[in-house]
Amino acid sequence: MQVFKSLRKLLNRHFKNMKWQAVLALLLLYGLSSWLLLEWAGESNLTGSDYIYWLIVTASTVGYGDLSPETATGKALVAFYIIPFGLGLFALVVGKFAAFSAFQWRKGVMGLKELNLSNHIVVVGWNEVRTLPLLKLLQTEAKNNLNREICLCVADEMENPMPGHIEFVRTVSLNDDEGLNRADIEEASTIIIDCAQDDQTLSAALNIYNRNPEAHIITYFRDESLSNLLKQHCPTIECTPSVSTEMLVKSAMDPGSSILHHELLNTTTGMTQFSVVVPEGLPEMSVRDLYVPLKENYGATLIAVDLDNDGKPEVNPSLDKRVRSGCTIYYIAQSRLKALDWAAITQLS
Repeated sequence: MQVFKSLRKLLNRHFKNMKWQAVLALLLLYGLSSWLLLEWAGESNLTGSDYIYWLIVTASTVGYGDLSPETATGKALVAFYIIPFGLGLFALVVGKFAAFSAFQWRKGVMGLKELNLSNHIVVVGWNEVRTLPLLKLLQTEAKNNLNREICLCVADEMENPMPGHIEFVRTVSLNDDEGLNRADIEEASTIIIDCAQDDQTLSAALNIYNRNPEAHIITYFRDESLSNLLKQHCPTIECTPSVSTEMLVKSAMDPGSSILHHELLNTTTGMTQFSVVVPEGLPEMSVRDLYVPLKENYGATLIAVDLDNDGKPEVNPSLDKRVRSGCTIYYIAQSRLKALDWAAITQLS
């Protein structure tokens, strides 16, 4: 009994470590040897064009019975060679495939999987307080805006916080080229950098800007001086400062301000702030020409325009301000306006 136990352990360990190339070679050897033995036994009804079909249903013990051996030798071969060895190989292939699938899923959860993303949103860094709510809000917005994919890239010892909803990359550091490559950082259209420490955010932003200066990069700093320093070297990066102090002051002077700002930033309920780029080919128009049609036809309120697309919108512009193709306008509405009839707007103007 001890010999059989040792032999079974040896075979289990051998099959567990077997490569897919060896499994394929074993399957080919099994299929060829079975065909030769059946041909030798005179089972010509099994070795014809239906041989592969018959071998699979027999080796997997499905056994439809539409084809079966007719000679005594053929029956013995099927009973003592084709079914036992086939069943073992079938279990081996199914087991290895299940283990491979589980391993690939586990790699994704652990952030070790190679991704293939483009025009996606990358969130770099992990902050215990903000990152998870940020990802959930981004997911809601991304579904309503071209269905863009989201990837979280971290250097922390953690697993994917939203498996099945976002992609996940874990790297040794936020400046590690191999990890950033797996996050397809150079193919991303939007990159949000929010690390636990401002110095980590600054370092990651400088590196990522050097790799993908065309992306819309957003950073969050507690120390505004670091925002100014980063803008000197990376002028197109959008630095988002902490506004908690300002919000407290506004709420003290103008009660309800915090609720108002929450409504404007909420992506699920109430009126929310959005933006849209004026398409090419339209004639120049005034803010007045845009303001009235947006309000009357779409229930939207124009609040700002970015005439130079430099990330510095002018809030509450004058009605005579001229707007041209390529400018970005910001508005408040119940939902994002996906099908603006610009031709009708220009005609009304």
